[in-house]
Amino acid sequence: MLGPETEVAEERAAQDKSAAGEEVRHPFLAALGERVRELRSRRGMTRKAVAHAAGVSERHLANLEYGSGNASILVLLQVAQALHCDLAELLGDVTTSSPEWLMIRELLEHRSEPELRRARQQLSELFHSTGLSDARRARIALVGLRGAGKSALGQRLAQDLGYTFVELSREIEQFAGCSIHEIHNLYGTPAYRRYERRALEEAIQIYPEVVIATPGGLVADAANFNLLLQHCTTVWLQADPADHMARVAAQGDMRPMAASREAMDDLRRILEGRSAFYAKADLRFDTSAYATEDEAFDALRKKVRTYIEADM
Repeated sequence: MLGPETEVAEERAAQDKSAAGEEVRHPFLAALGERVRELRSRRGMTRKAVAHAAGVSERHLANLEYGSGNASILVLLQVAQALHCDLAELLGDVTTSSPEWLMIRELLEHRSEPELRRARQQLSELFHSTGLSDARRARIALVGLRGAGKSALGQRLAQDLGYTFVELSREIEQFAGCSIHEIHNLYGTPAYRRYERRALEEAIQIYPEVVIATPGGLVADAANFNLLLQHCTTVWLQADPADHMARVAAQGDMRPMAASREAMDDLRRILEGRSAFYAKADLRFDTSAYATEDEAFDALRKKVRTYIEADM
C-alpha cells in the first residue's frame, strides 16, 4: 500500500516532468487534478482507496490528479462517487467553489418546488427588495413562446395603460446592428445573451412605465430572467402548441411548417423545457381560451390592472 510519502514523491516527480517541458498540461485538466487531490485530502482517503472505489488503476487516477490524463465522463463519474461528491463539484461548478456555497447547496437539495420558490423570493427580497414596489408595478413584462401574443397584446396593453411599448428583440437587433438570426450565426449564443442583457437593462433604466415583450428564450438565461423578475411584473402568456404554430405561420414565417410533425414535436419539447421557468411569472394568462384577440385583450387588461392596482 502506498503511503503519503510515496504519493508526495510521485507528485513532485510529475511536477518536475511538467516543468522540464516533457508534458504541457491543459489548464482545465490541471485544475481538475487539483480538485481531485483536494477532495481526496478532505475525505482523508489515499489514492489507492479512491482508485479501488472508483474501479480504476492507481496510475490512471495519478495521471488525472497530475492533469496529464484526459479521463472519460464515465471515469469522472466513478471518481466522484468514490469521493462521495457530485460530478458538478468535481468539475468545479460555481456552487461548489466555497464552503458557503456548499452549505447553501446542502440546504436547498431535495427541497420541493414550492420551497425553492419561497427561498428564491426571500433571497431576492434580501438582496434586491423585490416586493411589488411602485417601480415593479409600472413595468409589465410579457414572457412566453413565440406566437403567444406578446407583441399584439403587449402593444394594446401599453396603449391602454398609457405606457411605452418595447419589443425587446428589436432593441437587441439595434444594439447588434444585425438580425437575431445573424447574431447567433456570426457571434454565437453568449454574444446574443450579452446584447439581450444590455437591451433589458436599458429598458428598465429608461422607462419607468413600460410594457416589454420579451424573446421566448429569455428564460433560458438565469441571470437575465432574474433581472426581469426583480424589476418587472411578469405575465406568462400561454397558448396551445397548435395555436403557437398557427400564429407563427400567420406572421409569414413558414419555416416551422416545412416539417410540421417534427416542428410540432420540437415545439412541445421546448415548451415543456421552459414551462418551469415561465411559471415563475407573477401572472399566467391563457390566450387560447379566447375566440378573438379582442376578447383576449379585454380579459388580459382586467387581470393585469387588478393585480398592479391591488393594495395601492
